Amino acid sequence: MTHTLRNIRLPGPKSQAQFEAEARYLAPGTQSVALFSRLCIDRGEGAVLYDADGNSYIDLLAGVGVASLGYAHPKYVAGLQRQIARVHVGSFTTEHRAALVKLLAELAPGDLNRSQFYSSGAEAVEAALRLAKSCTGHTEVIGFWGGFHGKTGGVLPVLGGGFKHGLGPLMPGMYLSPYASCARCAFDKTFPSCGWHCVEFLKRKIELETTKHVAAIIVEPIQGTAGNVVPPPGYLKLLRQIADDLGALLICDEMLTGFGRTGKMFGVEHEGIVPDVMTIGKGFGGGFPLSGIIAREPVAFAKPFANPSGSSSSYGGNPLAAAAARVTLEVILEEGLVERSRSLGEKMIAEMRRSVARSKIRVTFSPTTLPIEPPMKPKWKAPIETSVDLRHAARARRARDDLQSRGPHQSAAGHRGGAGDERPRHHEGRAQ
Repeated sequence: MTHTLRNIRLPGPKSQAQFEAEARYLAPGTQSVALFSRLCIDRGEGAVLYDADGNSYIDLLAGVGVASLGYAHPKYVAGLQRQIARVHVGSFTTEHRAALVKLLAELAPGDLNRSQFYSSGAEAVEAALRLAKSCTGHTEVIGFWGGFHGKTGGVLPVLGGGFKHGLGPLMPGMYLSPYASCARCAFDKTFPSCGWHCVEFLKRKIELETTKHVAAIIVEPIQGTAGNVVPPPGYLKLLRQIADDLGALLICDEMLTGFGRTGKMFGVEHEGIVPDVMTIGKGFGGGFPLSGIIAREPVAFAKPFANPSGSSSSYGGNPLAAAAARVTLEVILEEGLVERSRSLGEKMIAEMRRSVARSKIRVTFSPTTLPIEPPMKPKWKAPIETSVDLRHAARARRARDDLQSRGPHQSAAGHRGGAGDERPRHHEGRAQ
């Protein structure tokens, strides 16, 4: 790729025409990256997307965090082609679904061994909350500032950001507390001398604000939409203990961290804890819309959740979805992509450190896969971990326009200032 690519005008004429034709009838509210880029994507291969004008882009967005195997992986394509030619919908048992639930039970940490499937992340999170209420007989839920679990009505109250503004009143019995975001501590303290102030605050909040009928604490092992916020080691263990003390379930939302993205199969494995329920999605189906929950057996059989049709979904776990997820997980295992994710992460962090050392950009690194100290609060006001501070809209737009003129396809993720966000795809050519 030469510097002459900087003279390419994007979007190209075909992309622009298709974008404008669609915009005449498409309702507003679609993904920001699509609106900003105005690209019409024609096809993908590996980590590269091609638009209608023939321009190619490295997809750092990974199809909004779902393309675990990249694009057009031969085994993925063949598996879905075979299945769609046989049967593609329905809730009856299929060979693929039977194999999939067994595989998930083998891969999940601890005694998590019962799965149920859905179509979207929010649908799976709502199912997990219903399950928690069924199991505990309690009704209240604790979430965290910066948390993102979808945009449906049942999960909006535990969404720690602006997507819920103007959409009240929200469901009662939901509470939010500050996450362990040490580089941007809500209490302006420094870890570890703070003595886990955010955890102590959570305990006090539960004591003073709730009825002590907490059904679940729901948490992301790494907050994705908030800007890839990595809590210090030990945080999830403390939440595990609080949930146990309350007789509540610990729900870990692994939508973004599951299936190898952090260098382990699941994000919770970095802490060695076992939640009562995990929610899974995004890369689970390799791009096919599929989500789910994985629960401990005694939890999964709680009623009314466990009643016939009590936890079902019209499309969840259908034959085509099950085939997509099965081949995705098998490729991840066969090609050693969890370890590849870890090794690529190490190389990327090393290169970023070298680049930062040569520049004036100030960055806080908080990789989960490297044996370094947890993020400390620096003297200057830190940007979001592993990202450059683009909190001002004008600066963000200039950076986006510059990147777009060079050809890469990037996302601006994070409602705390628009952090550059790479969603890892495991399967890429070695040169990529």
